[in-house]
Amino acid sequence: EDEDEDEGEVEEKEDEADEEEGKYEKFWKAFGKYIKMGLIEDAANRTRLAKLLRYATSKSGDKEISLEEYVANMKEEQKNIYYISGEDKESLLKSPSVEKLLAMDYEIIFMTDSVDEYTVQHLTEFEGKRLINASREGLKLEEGDKDKRREELYKDKFKPLTDYIKETLGKKVEKVMISKHLVSSPVVALSADYGWTAQMEKVMKSQAFSDQSKFEFMKSKRNFGINPRHPMIVELNSKIKDGSADEATKDSVLSLYLSAVVAAGYQLTPEDAVDFSTRVASIVSSSIGVAVDAPLEPEIEVQDDVVEEEEGEEEE
Repeated sequence: EDEDEDEGEVEEKEDEADEEEGKYEKFWKAFGKYIKMGLIEDAANRTRLAKLLRYATSKSGDKEISLEEYVANMKEEQKNIYYISGEDKESLLKSPSVEKLLAMDYEIIFMTDSVDEYTVQHLTEFEGKRLINASREGLKLEEGDKDKRREELYKDKFKPLTDYIKETLGKKVEKVMISKHLVSSPVVALSADYGWTAQMEKVMKSQAFSDQSKFEFMKSKRNFGINPRHPMIVELNSKIKDGSADEATKDSVLSLYLSAVVAAGYQLTPEDAVDFSTRVASIVSSSIGVAVDAPLEPEIEVQDDVVEEEEGEEEE
């Protein structure tokens, strides 16, 4: 009987907890944005307000969890809280920026509210754990001596390609480096530590009185990361090392860069948008066996008497 009573009490407590969670979920949906704004404005209560935040994550399913729950779920060797901001959870889950974190089974917070970018600028850590944006250059992962030596070997091996890419892209990128973010993708476009992320660019551009000169300065701070294990990157590096790089090599680098910028959620400049459109058209033409400069087909000829008959019918 005592056991039955204990089980009944446990079930009752679980039901109460679920009810409380349901109530808070409704409260969060109604007032979540105000709590985020309060965290920005109210420095004295920032820690208390941070405990009220709720986010969807790569492991939370349809639920949103607190930062306390995230920290409790962290893997033993994990030192930081990882997040990424963007339009929606589905697209962020496919971002090249999070490939390494997902492969390591680290939980990633998805920030999809426009105010989130401002919030995390004022919340740099929680319970002693730093908040790290996965779309920036430094993931701050724990590395052993072996990992560091391997990175140096990759840097040395792929220096011909990274130098070539920087020369080709010029001011489009701040830096070209071996990426720690990638697993399966060949390249990734990342925000520099002091530049705006793709999401922040969109937020700032949408503001009616945004400072255009500041926008142009901040948006240019992008880095381009390569995956040294990807066959495409290995082949490009070989071409440059053996001196067989040609116009097609340059085209490949530009195409990879533009695709990385789009995948990262950045908005293309008008010049890059035209270039990207031309490259896609060229790929489609090549795949169906049609020359890019193939002449247009002549217009379908229409008999004069047919035209006159149609005009007569319209007048009636």
